[in-house]
Amino acid sequence: MEDTELDSSELGTREYWEKAYKTEISNFDDHGDSGDVWFGEDSAHRVIDWICKCGVARDTPTVDLGCGNGYTLTELAREGFTNLLGVDYCQEAITLAEKVSKKEFPIIKYKIFDITKDDVAHLGSKFGVVHDKGTYDAICLNPVDPRKHRGKYIDKVTEMIDKNGLFVITSCNWTEEELIKHFSEKLKLKCIIPSPQFKFGGKVGSVVSSVVFENK
Repeated sequence: MEDTELDSSELGTREYWEKAYKTEISNFDDHGDSGDVWFGEDSAHRVIDWICKCGVARDTPTVDLGCGNGYTLTELAREGFTNLLGVDYCQEAITLAEKVSKKEFPIIKYKIFDITKDDVAHLGSKFGVVHDKGTYDAICLNPVDPRKHRGKYIDKVTEMIDKNGLFVITSCNWTEEELIKHFSEKLKLKCIIPSPQFKFGGKVGSVVSSVVFENK
């Protein structure tokens, strides 16, 4: 693992997300606003498009870690995926996601699950696709022992991926190279999903990094 950790942030605390999703539930109830798309819709759709075109069957067991308002899952359901589970450690996020998706996509299931604490067996099965957009980031921003928590995250992700399954992760805090270093001990790099790049100070970088791993 990296010798250094990210600077801690309130985005790494349960309290922050509970408060944020309470507000989003209120906004949805009052105005039908389903909330923000973490890292933006363009970033989300690059990953969703990749998953749709990567060759996995539409009935492949798929889990979204830290599902938030369920945006990724509803978009996958729109593309014909039928075996979808969203997990989050905030009840407020699960409540919001259920409200957003229940009318159009009642097939999507949601469950409370804290990946750093709960037993993977509670999810009922292994998964052919494990997706994360921002949850690993939030864990790494935890003010209390982030190295320990992200180590648990890596172990649990590895445990829940089925044979030949895929792990698709998008981060705005870690580079592609850093993500590969973090996960390559347990998983095998499959590919990097291209993201728009910028040049600053003579260096080329991306606002977000999306990397796909597969089970060894």
